[in-house]
Amino acid sequence: MNDNFDRSAEDLGNIVHLEHVNLTVPDPLLATRFYISALGLTRDPYLMTGVDNMWVNAGATQFHLPRGAAQRLRGTVDLVMPDRPALLERLRAGTAGMAGTEFAFEEHADHVAVRCPWGNRLRCFEPDGARFGATRLGIVNIAFEVPVGSAAGIARFYREVMGTRASTSAEAAGATSAQVAVGQGQTLCFGETRGELPAYDGHHIQVYVADFSGPHRRLSERGLISEESDQHQYRFLDISDPQTGAACFRLEHEVRSTTHPLFKRPLVNRNPAQSNRGYRPGADAFLP
Repeated sequence: MNDNFDRSAEDLGNIVHLEHVNLTVPDPLLATRFYISALGLTRDPYLMTGVDNMWVNAGATQFHLPRGAAQRLRGTVDLVMPDRPALLERLRAGTAGMAGTEFAFEEHADHVAVRCPWGNRLRCFEPDGARFGATRLGIVNIAFEVPVGSAAGIARFYREVMGTRASTSAEAAGATSAQVAVGQGQTLCFGETRGELPAYDGHHIQVYVADFSGPHRRLSERGLISEESDQHQYRFLDISDPQTGAACFRLEHEVRSTTHPLFKRPLVNRNPAQSNRGYRPGADAFLP
């Protein structure tokens, strides 16, 4: 019998899936030009199909884009997507339609750095089994910039309050970063920076957890619950060090149970290479 397997490599921790990033946008048409036409993602055809909110599918993950004053994530979203040449072609084609905005892109050895019309940063990587597992399309990481001295407390928060895997590592110039497991092949990274951080503007992330009541109890004990949404969901705003009680970083988390009706809802993803010219029957869908 083979007993040489590293069983711990398969542990996810309590947070089992990072599903969406929520950023308000002032112009749904411009958001369509960026997220749908240039990135090649897919507007959800079933939910939030009006003009006041857009749900944009990226594999098993989403961007939620309600209409409102532009929000800017204090960090970078890492997105896996196939066919780098096609992505670059779409980005070039979309440049004219987003002229006068903060839209930009730049090629790097292993990724394409992209900035949305309102300044949000993304890094687009091609699928890579060694780095991203089986993911062919989707959000795999969000790298946040946090104050110096906060990373250790952030890692303790996710371990002791949220019950998920988290660790720290030393970075350049004496800074520290925290790495948090939030799903299969998904992470949150919190890298300390000495630069000035912008004020928090209300953007949020959404996660599913296996143990729903445990974190709720520990958050409640610390006075951190900010919204009792419904039977399947609650929210909190502040990541605080359980050792000292000090606030480390503000980031709204929408926390859902795995019994939530939307958990594992199949998301429609299109093949962005398909067009009415040179149409190929049976090639409409992208199946990550």
